[in-house]
Amino acid sequence: MKISIVTITFNAEQFLRETMQSVLKQTHTDIEYLIIDGKSTDGTVEIIKSFEAEMKEKSIEFRWISEPDKGLYDAMNKGLRMATGDFVWFVNAGDQIFDSTTAQKVSDAIAANELADVVYGQTLIIDQNGTPCGERHKIAPKNLQFKSLLNGLVVCHQSILVRRSIAPNYNLQYRYSADYDWVCGVLEQSRCNVYVDGYLSKFMLSGISAKNRKASWVERYKIMRCHFGLIRTLAAHFVIVLKYPFSRQLG
Repeated sequence: MKISIVTITFNAEQFLRETMQSVLKQTHTDIEYLIIDGKSTDGTVEIIKSFEAEMKEKSIEFRWISEPDKGLYDAMNKGLRMATGDFVWFVNAGDQIFDSTTAQKVSDAIAANELADVVYGQTLIIDQNGTPCGERHKIAPKNLQFKSLLNGLVVCHQSILVRRSIAPNYNLQYRYSADYDWVCGVLEQSRCNVYVDGYLSKFMLSGISAKNRKASWVERYKIMRCHFGLIRTLAAHFVIVLKYPFSRQLG
């Protein structure tokens, strides 16, 4: 079962090594690793090149491009077009696969259920030093359904793998919440969503301005209304706003 792992980068030299190391350490080696760089001007490309020999030694199919793009979701669409694996997994610069056995656990879960179109799990939030900050505030439900998304993006984007044949392109009209729209589209099509009990990724929480946060809420409202209708959206979106913040501290 080949997994296409896609990393989006732009001027990411500070965090990229840890992301790439987390891929390189996987015990499951039927991996295609794609890096989509937005024409970085720092040392990002040099870091990418420095891993080429190690990726080849581990028999990981490793390809990368560095060219201008129209933003994060345009770059993710490029990754989808380049991917050839059975499942696609976005682990962007700064984020990490949880541990060395994670991809194997995912592969085993897929092998155990041939109808699986989605495999997902939990997410650990880390800071920019890699220190755990807590679990994501929205805990992924063990029985994920399309209607679960009335509660927002209940599965972190770094902890969901999607069968490539049903993965839609990201809608570029959304600047901040196209990932939510994408997961809605995925779950509308998925035959079976398989839960892996445990963390699949470490998600690096970076600063988001209040302005962008508000813009994200506006987009999310539009996306909800598109997928669920006005009445369900008005009720659900109000509850989501009340349930902020993003993460909870480990106790």
